[in-house]
Amino acid sequence: MGLFSFLGSGNDIKEALKKGAVIIDVRTAQEYDNGRVPDSINIPVDRIAINAGRIMDFGKPVIFCCASGIRSRTAKNIMKQKGMKDVYAAGSWEKVLRILNNL
Repeated sequence: MGLFSFLGSGNDIKEALKKGAVIIDVRTAQEYDNGRVPDSINIPVDRIAINAGRIMDFGKPVIFCCASGIRSRTAKNIMKQKGMKDVYAAGSWEKVLRILNNL
């Protein structure tokens, strides 16, 4: 296992995107405004738990992204604890953007 093995692999993220995954950026609103994945949703990591029902209601895979991977992993763990199965921590939003551009 590598240092960042807790993050979703590029293939996992690609497959989720092909299934119509919702991309949720868990950075602050200010960070999000400075650059983001098009059509992503901004829900800061400290608001994930109270939005868990809304997130589950999407009925699609969910990919969390942030700046480096720490907050996206936290968001993924929160949703896993709530019972969500098809959820991924992609790491940085730039990684998700690169994957999207190569689909």
